[in-house]
Amino acid sequence: MRFSFHLILTISIISLISCNKQSKNDTAGNVSTDTVTVNTYKATINLPPPNEKESAVKYSKVIGWPEGKTPTVPEGLSITKFASGLKSPRNIYVAPNGDIFVALANTESKGIKKKITDEISGRNESQHTQSSLNQVYLFRDNNGDGKPEVQTPYITGLNQPFGMLILNNYFYVANTDGILRYPYKDGDTRIDAKGEKILDLPAGGYNNHWTRNLISNNDGSKIFVSVGSASNVAEHGIQEEQFRANILEINPDGTGKRIFASGLRNPVGMDILPGTSELWTVVNERDELGDNLVPDYLTQAKEGGFYGWPYSYFGQHIDPRIKQEDQKPELVQQAIVPDLPLDSHSSSMGIVFYEQKQLPEKYQGGAFIAQHGSWNRSAFTGYRVAFVPFKNGKLAGPAEDFVTGFIADAEKGEVYGRPVATAVTKEGNLLITDDASDTIWLVRESK
Repeated sequence: MRFSFHLILTISIISLISCNKQSKNDTAGNVSTDTVTVNTYKATINLPPPNEKESAVKYSKVIGWPEGKTPTVPEGLSITKFASGLKSPRNIYVAPNGDIFVALANTESKGIKKKITDEISGRNESQHTQSSLNQVYLFRDNNGDGKPEVQTPYITGLNQPFGMLILNNYFYVANTDGILRYPYKDGDTRIDAKGEKILDLPAGGYNNHWTRNLISNNDGSKIFVSVGSASNVAEHGIQEEQFRANILEINPDGTGKRIFASGLRNPVGMDILPGTSELWTVVNERDELGDNLVPDYLTQAKEGGFYGWPYSYFGQHIDPRIKQEDQKPELVQQAIVPDLPLDSHSSSMGIVFYEQKQLPEKYQGGAFIAQHGSWNRSAFTGYRVAFVPFKNGKLAGPAEDFVTGFIADAEKGEVYGRPVATAVTKEGNLLITDDASDTIWLVRESK
C-alpha cells in the first residue's frame, strides 16, 4: 500500500513538473527577471524575481507548551493562559456585553490519499487535521480577573465556523459554506434554536482557505464577508473562483450580495479603523515563488478596489504561472499596491485595532496582527503577534514584534504553538487564540 502510494505520488510530481514547465513557456514575456523596488504607503520593499524552482516546504512540528512556559511579551506586560484544553480555538469575538465567543474549528484532511500526503510532508504535525469540533464556545469573565467563571458550548453542530457577529438581536456565524443567524438574547449561555441560513458561500478552499470572517460597518447597515481563494493561483481555472478571493458586502438579512473588494487571495482578518469608516484587512498572499515572494500584507480594502490576485502582485508584477491567454492586462493596470507589506508566507490572519487605554500609550490606536507561521519557506516567518503603529488614523510605521517565543527550535522545526486571532476584552486586555496548542492567551499590564 505504502509502496503503491509513493509510486503514484512520484508519477504525479513528475507530471506536475512537466505541466509547470509547459505553463511557464506559455506565459507572457513581461515577468520581471530582476529585483524590483516597490514603494508602499510606509515602506519600500525589494521584490526578488519569481523562482518556482526554489519553493521550499518546511512544516513546523507543534510540541505544545511545557508547564510554566509562555510566549514572550514586552517589558511591563504579562501573558497568562486564559483557557486551555479546547481543541483548535480558531477565531475570537468579544460581544458588546463583554462575553467572549471562540470558534472551535480546524482544517480537515479527508480521504486516505490526503492523510498519507499530510503524514509524509509533516503537515499533520503542524496543525489539527482530524475531524473539526465545529462549535462556538462561550467564556464569561464576570470580574475581569482573566479566569472565566463560565466556559460552555454556545452553538454546536456547525460546519467549520470562523466569523461571528452580534447585530440587531441576532448572533451570526460564518460557516465555511454559508452564513447562519440565530436569535440572540443577552446573558444566555446557549443557543438551541435552529439557525437561519441567510447566504450560501463557496465551501472549503486551498490549504486553510476555508475560513469565512464577518464584521459590520459602523452603523450596522452592511456586513462584510471575507472569502479566500479556492486555489493558490487559479490553477483549477478562474471559473472555480467565483465570489472568492474577495470581500463581499451584504445586508443584515443576507440580501444585496456584491463584491466590495477583489483580488485579495485570502483576506482573513478584518477590522474598521477607529474614528473612520475604513475597512482594513490582512491578506495571505500566494505560495511557491520562492522564500521572499509574495509578501503578505495589511491594507485598507477600498470599495471597488482590485488587489491583483491571481494575475499580479503588489501592483502590476505579473505572476509567471498565468498563461498569456488567461491574463487580463486591463485589470492588472488597476491593481492597487497594498499599504503595508508583511513577511512573506507568514500567514497573517487576525487583526484588531486597539481602542482602549489599558495597554501602554504606544499601542493605542495601532493594530495587533496574529501571524500563524510559514510552511512554504526554508526559514520560518511569522509565529508571532505583530504590532503595527497608527497615529491620528494613519499608518505610522512597519510591523514590529509584540508577542514572540512561539518557535521552540528553528533548526528542528519545532514550535510551541501558532497564533491565529486577536481580540480586545472589555477591560482593554488582548486575547490571542493559539489553535495548534489548544490555548487562549491573555496579555495585560503587569501587576
